[in-house]
Amino acid sequence: MSTLFNILAILVMMAVVIVLIRGLINMMRGGSGSTSNKLMQARVILQAVAIVFVVLAMYYAKSRGG
Repeated sequence: MSTLFNILAILVMMAVVIVLIRGLINMMRGGSGSTSNKLMQARVILQAVAIVFVVLAMYYAKSRGG
């Protein structure tokens, strides 16, 4: 089960990087402020989800004894 949470955490972290890069590109091109705000909100939510998956992976790894 911890392996599943590890994989999910990695996938969500990759999504965070993608959203961050899209936000940076939007900012460099002078895109709209509302798009930048939505990307920032998405990044924060994805980071929270990634932290939850990392904590769950650690919990299940510890409960299995290794």
